[in-house]
Amino acid sequence: MIPALVEIAEPATVRLVPTAYYKPPVLRALVDSDDELAILESIEGLTNRRLRAQKSGLRDLDSRELVLKAWGHTHINAAFAYTRPEGNRFNEYGRGAWYGAFDDLTAIDEVAYHRTRELTNIGRFHDEAIYQALLAGFMGEFHDLRQASEGYASLDPDPAIGYPAGQELANRLRAKDARGIVYPSVRRPGGTCLVAFEPHLVQNVRPAARWKLSWDGSPDYTATTV
Repeated sequence: MIPALVEIAEPATVRLVPTAYYKPPVLRALVDSDDELAILESIEGLTNRRLRAQKSGLRDLDSRELVLKAWGHTHINAAFAYTRPEGNRFNEYGRGAWYGAFDDLTAIDEVAYHRTRELTNIGRFHDEAIYQALLAGFMGEFHDLRQASEGYASLDPDPAIGYPAGQELANRLRAKDARGIVYPSVRRPGGTCLVAFEPHLVQNVRPAARWKLSWDGSPDYTATTV
């Protein structure tokens, strides 16, 4: 079942990234020239998946697809280069995607779910993390799952069910050159999320609020601006 298309114009979708990955290039301060910087970057590139993707591509990601020389291009490219071993809801391990939400609170709940799951795995609910919100604009036709949530296994809250189904759906849509999917948030009732399948679809990336998420002994968390 292929979901219907909807025309969207969303100028400020929200994606949260850990502040550890939101920083100016750290290598430039260590060198005196662009030639020296290139040498250090080539060394870093041996273990940096994003740099490898930009230089020579990955198995399922052609370097020519990636974005260069635009503010935020490192964040865009990293979203497609770095993946979880099990993938995410609408992408497999070999190729990432850009996920965002239509508002901050939905983005927070989505990110907090994954971090809480990690804390559950180690049995310790004491943690604090700071995330930078990145805004991005999207225009065009996206496939819409919001009107048929009961009929899509890809929206199952259990990753063991939802992820394989979502990845299969995404593969079928990508084979038809789909841009991406708009779908109801699985983690925040009433929230809306978006996934973009191609880097060039992510437009006008810029910073917004910064959020601190804290866990103090239980799976419940608090979110505050910093």
